[in-house]
Amino acid sequence: MIELGKYAGTVLAAYGVSLALLAGLVWQSIVANARARRDLERQEKNG
Repeated sequence: MIELGKYAGTVLAAYGVSLALLAGLVWQSIVANARARRDLERQEKNG
């Protein structure tokens, strides 16, 4: 691993927060897609 010196904690925390936010955005997109697909199927079924 790259030596980060005295800023290692801050840098790793920033990476952790960034990864958590990206994972949250991916999860939110998947859930929104599933909801939209379900609503569209319901709309098509009901005419």
